[in-house]
Amino acid sequence: MSGSVRNSAISWIAVDWGTTHLRAWAMDAAGEVLAEASSADGMGALTRDGFEPALVRLIDGWLSDGVRLPVIACGMVGSRQGWVEAPYRAVPCRAEAGAPVTVETRDSRLSVHVIPGVMQPEPPDVMRGEETQIAGFLAANEGWDGVVCLPGTHTKWAHLSAGEIVSFQTFMTGDLFAAIAGHTVLRHSVTTDSWDTEAFEEAVADAISRPEKLAARLFGLRAAGLLHGRDGASATAALSGYLIGAELAAARPYWLGQQVAVIGASKVAAHYAAALANQGVSANILSAQEAVLRGLAAHLDQVKATT
Repeated sequence: MSGSVRNSAISWIAVDWGTTHLRAWAMDAAGEVLAEASSADGMGALTRDGFEPALVRLIDGWLSDGVRLPVIACGMVGSRQGWVEAPYRAVPCRAEAGAPVTVETRDSRLSVHVIPGVMQPEPPDVMRGEETQIAGFLAANEGWDGVVCLPGTHTKWAHLSAGEIVSFQTFMTGDLFAAIAGHTVLRHSVTTDSWDTEAFEEAVADAISRPEKLAARLFGLRAAGLLHGRDGASATAALSGYLIGAELAAARPYWLGQQVAVIGASKVAAHYAAALANQGVSANILSAQEAVLRGLAAHLDQVKATT
């Protein structure tokens, strides 16, 4: 938790519950963050009866006897393996329009509501959590039409028009980076958190123009380290550049000639914005935390009407 907080000032609790992490924010009536907390109790580490104890462990200090606080949650907590299955809504749909599913709790201090995800029948695709970030982006950018990129383990590209998610596509770019960097021969080359901007930009440009050569380019990183002493910072940036470049090549119908925004953590969002800039596309950036909090708040009136 960041600092102390008067429990009487807390109006509701915002929760972003993914596969690997649980994040919560104590919110006041004006939508300001009073405190925040996180844990490694992601959906992937919990059985169904473990969700409520994990949440209470994290936010117990914010709860008061005799006061039932609304908790609005998004993400994998609403998946089939989550606390409760919140059914998908099909595109086209408004990002903030899905009615949250109420969860039965043993702790009388909690009133928990889970936001449903969004699905696309053809080509088949799903999202959980990103729809809430999109709702938050639209709340801050009313009337915005274009494309949003939400980079992460599974990066989403979504076309938005007239306040609706029209279509979207998912790329496993983050998963691929982690798997290649940690479980292939490139683990000997990608060994640093440092960054080489020039290597990144060159790799992005090469992958966009020659995506069919991706597998060969990746092994070339290992060979360049052995034969020419290519350092870890350069190899790390190039690996990221090749994968993001291949993604941009495949997602070209989404971003080409469109108004584009990137919603994500500052570091990875900046990489995507730089890659797009090299293609002549200027992207607005919104932090993932700001977007998810705005998106969760968009459901507040609806939830309070049920509590």
